[in-house]
Amino acid sequence: MELPKDPAMLMSIINMKLRDYYGSLDELCDDMNIDKDELCGTLAAAGFEYSKENNRFW
Repeated sequence: MELPKDPAMLMSIINMKLRDYYGSLDELCDDMNIDKDELCGTLAAAGFEYSKENNRFW
């Protein structure tokens, strides 16, 4: 699956997948072959931060 370039859309899709399919960001990144640091960096640059406690970006 190709992820969107728009940070808001990317956050939305990642959060949906975290909510519906994955118990952690590490699990999602491993399964989808996504570079976790790159993903977090892209979303952080747009002002989004991952909450491990809530298993979502906000």
